[in-house]
Amino acid sequence: MIKIRYALLTAGVLLGTLGAAPPAAAPPWTAAPAAGRPYAYLEGPAGSVLEDTLSVTNPGPRPLTVTLTGDGPAAVAFAARTVTVPARTRADVPFAVTVAAGTPPGEHRGTVRAAAGGRRADVDLRLRVSGPRLAALTVEDARVDRATGTLHYTLVNRGSTVLDRPRLAVRADGLLGTVLDRPDRALPLTLRPGERAARTEPWPDPPALDSVTVRLTATVPGAAPATAATSAVFASASALAGTAALLLAAAGGAAYGIRHRRRGRVRGRVRTKGARA
Repeated sequence: MIKIRYALLTAGVLLGTLGAAPPAAAPPWTAAPAAGRPYAYLEGPAGSVLEDTLSVTNPGPRPLTVTLTGDGPAAVAFAARTVTVPARTRADVPFAVTVAAGTPPGEHRGTVRAAAGGRRADVDLRLRVSGPRLAALTVEDARVDRATGTLHYTLVNRGSTVLDRPRLAVRADGLLGTVLDRPDRALPLTLRPGERAARTEPWPDPPALDSVTVRLTATVPGAAPATAATSAVFASASALAGTAALLLAAAGGAAYGIRHRRRGRVRGRVRTKGARA
């Protein structure tokens, strides 16, 4: 069983001296990783249990009861959740971090926290999970809002590393050629492994009448480009009305031309008959 270790800071202060002047106010209590480190650092594979120690120092003249907690990507368990630290003493409290089997490789951040007397001390916990690093990004759920032209899509981190500022390019081809060609640009987005981000891409001037295929291509360093395609048919009321008017005008012109040619043939026949007579 893990034991909490206590260390006297200054033995002479504990004994005291009769008739000594009243002591000055004691500095506040502190919590820090053992051995004076600036943060707690642990490294191991997924599925492992890693151990470290938190030192709580009580320089005051009275015992101090401290509550210990932890949060982050892995479960943090202390040898004791509540510790009473005697006056002018340091308590070294072991804690264990359980790395879940499905934790992706890479850097992870958490916090070990101590609270007492209305104060709280946060200790940075840095966890490095070993294993192969894979960058993989997909574009999913692509669709076009035909009423506004807005493009909807979802970026998904399918790898084991954090993806920072992926780049996105957009291209749309219609029946008569390219109607949208937007070069790739960085997105203000960071995706942790397994994280999804639903996003939109504005298209303020989509075609009024066309059938288009839209392709969205996302890229990140170290991963193959990810592409998704979707199709949409644009047919606004004004465009349909204009097309109908053009078709009617064309039909009317064709009908007029046919009638005019027929009249010319009839007149030609009449003249020919008169000449024969």
